[in-house]
Amino acid sequence: MIQKNEHYDVVVCGGGLAGFCAGVAAARQGAKACIVQDRPVFGGNSSSEIRVTPHGAAAFHAYARETGILSELLIEERARNHEEILENGWTNSVWDMVMYDMAMSTPNLTFHLNTSIQQVVIDANKHIQSVIGRIANSETELTISGSMFIDCTGDGIVADLAGCEWRMGTESREEFNEPHAPLQASQDTMGNSIHFKAKDMGRQVPFKAPDWAVKYEDASFFYKQGRTPNDVRGGYWWLEIGVPWHTIYDSEDIRHELTCHTLGVWDWIKNRDPETMELAANYAIDWIGQVPGKRESRRIIGDYFMTEHDILNRKVFEDEIAFGGWFIDLHTPGGLLAPTSEPNSAAGYQGDYNVKSYCGPYGVPLGICIAKDVNNLMMAGRNVSVTHAALGTVRVMGTTALMGQAVGTAAGLAVSKNVPIRTISNHHIRELKQTLIKDGCFLPNNRNEDEYDLARSARLSASSEAVVHGVGPESRDAETPLLKRWWDTAPKKLELHVVKKPEVQLLTKLGQWIAMGTSELRQVAVCLTNTSDQVQVVRSSLVPVNDIWDYRVNTGTVLAEAELLVAPGEAQWIEWEVQLTDLKPNSYIRLDLSSNEHVIWHRAGGIEPGQTSAWDMGNGQMRGVKYALSYRVEPAQPSYGAVNAISGVTRPHQSTNLWKSDPQQPLSQWLQLEWEEAVTIREVHLTFPGQLLTEYHYYPPFYKDPQCPRVYTIQAWREESWEDLVHIKDNYQRQMKHSLSEEVKTAKLRIVVHATNGDPSAAIYEVRCYS
Repeated sequence: MIQKNEHYDVVVCGGGLAGFCAGVAAARQGAKACIVQDRPVFGGNSSSEIRVTPHGAAAFHAYARETGILSELLIEERARNHEEILENGWTNSVWDMVMYDMAMSTPNLTFHLNTSIQQVVIDANKHIQSVIGRIANSETELTISGSMFIDCTGDGIVADLAGCEWRMGTESREEFNEPHAPLQASQDTMGNSIHFKAKDMGRQVPFKAPDWAVKYEDASFFYKQGRTPNDVRGGYWWLEIGVPWHTIYDSEDIRHELTCHTLGVWDWIKNRDPETMELAANYAIDWIGQVPGKRESRRIIGDYFMTEHDILNRKVFEDEIAFGGWFIDLHTPGGLLAPTSEPNSAAGYQGDYNVKSYCGPYGVPLGICIAKDVNNLMMAGRNVSVTHAALGTVRVMGTTALMGQAVGTAAGLAVSKNVPIRTISNHHIRELKQTLIKDGCFLPNNRNEDEYDLARSARLSASSEAVVHGVGPESRDAETPLLKRWWDTAPKKLELHVVKKPEVQLLTKLGQWIAMGTSELRQVAVCLTNTSDQVQVVRSSLVPVNDIWDYRVNTGTVLAEAELLVAPGEAQWIEWEVQLTDLKPNSYIRLDLSSNEHVIWHRAGGIEPGQTSAWDMGNGQMRGVKYALSYRVEPAQPSYGAVNAISGVTRPHQSTNLWKSDPQQPLSQWLQLEWEEAVTIREVHLTFPGQLLTEYHYYPPFYKDPQCPRVYTIQAWREESWEDLVHIKDNYQRQMKHSLSEEVKTAKLRIVVHATNGDPSAAIYEVRCYS
């Protein structure tokens, strides 16, 4: 055994998405950072070894995609990857290499793969001095000392070895009065999973299960207990086992049991299930994972202990550093060995659990990421300081990656200032939040307030600005046809026992968000079909909403209401004279139609950026969907003005926050900043539209968002003419930071968009300028 010693400013233990983003973020802040990962690839549960899809808030909320470092990775993966990513089991090595490429390309970042932490050296002042790891297959022991340590191991290995307090299992209902907590506390946890992928061989292929595989004979186990094999190609999250085994100490036993069950499930699909046998006839197992993905293990106690109440109440934290929006997804202990699967699935995604588990988007505080018992230890991932119930939502990888970027950035700031991490949380939290926003992250209760951003004092204008007339069944955008073509040609998913959702037929109240650009709204029209032979009455109302995720059925104020008469017939535009003149510009209102089973509200054929809809799911709240319902407004609303590019928010939230050029005007189109006096500029940061509406795996191979500018130029007004400073071709990334070759003094700056990746309009969420 040979010994090696290394020293870094920030040492990140664990190279899943949380740890990877933490290491990259710390290095980008100028810290000398190292990632220590016990597997041969980055990505953790998302890697090609385990292949769990990185879910997040956008699964349930339109325009809630996680941005920042994770977004860079996912955008790059879709642009490079030749494969579809449908669900669990589909990730390939392209994803691994995208992460490896970023790690190699990040200055100040070192990494050690195949290296497991064996020991932690901590002094009497509760300060970690070093971690000791062993590099597999090389007979090498590695001692890494550092100033700051971040535990992203998932199992909380570093924190445990350092003597930190932790919890594992479930809290009782009595302890925090959480709605989803069981009556009695226990050591039960959610289970581990492996996945498989089946491939179409183009001809019938047999399958004979080995004798040691579990034999399934009962259809009710699948179809009445929430384990429906919706796609014969794989992707089954419910291939899960935990209790009675321990998810950490018994991981190998769980892996073996899962393998026995997975082969048994495939045997059922191929040879016994009358619903799937024909569909699966030509399919063969192409891959079975042998590294279980974990959902739950140790939760390290931090400076703050987050409960389900914080999430359901969307508590506003002063130290907000990330956000989440997955539902409170608590899997039944035991998994395949339990009477039913995860409660929401077992109930067919209907009923009380479905309503009460819907949450977000909510803020995540830094306090859950700072270990209370060690002075220089932070954590990110499923091992943060939350209750079991709260873990049900914060554990998904989209959310944990945001935590990782936040703690890496915080550690980098602490190193640069030579202060303890709690000095950052207590005295520099505003700087941390503004740094995260500058680096592309979204914080629901914060916006750009960077006093060094020169763009905030500029006057903005544009070559043209789009207006909102509405959308109808005939509307088209650049993205919807592309996605439709992909799904029309992709292998078909087996749809069994699908729950019909009231998303078009007025089986319940439906709502459509309308982006207001002025204070005046004279008329609203909706496209409806009456399927009966009698005139139907539909009650309508316009209500103010705080933001695009304000799902309250009753917002407390009604701006206008009426009864719309719908004659028998299809696709009729029903007009409503509202005559409102005192609305708040640059905000949202919601158009609600109450239930009438004879009436259909037509979906729009395309979607304007920042437009979304929702349906009443009960318990006083609505559930968002990722499409628009047909509507028209008069006058047309100037919701995409140039000034939006300095609104401080880089996605639809309380308004569209987007400059978009008139689609009727040909490209090139420009956005201009002008100052009263000349300013000196050395850096220009741009944020473009791109992949915010929904989760990344809905997009096809080689995907580049049509709205994102592909070719653009940054120009400065100098000596009575426009001078090109930067010219970019073949862009598809959402955020671009440009350092100019030399500083430029100018009173006017232009961003000229010459071509997009398919959309007829140029569009920009934000421009920043720094000297």
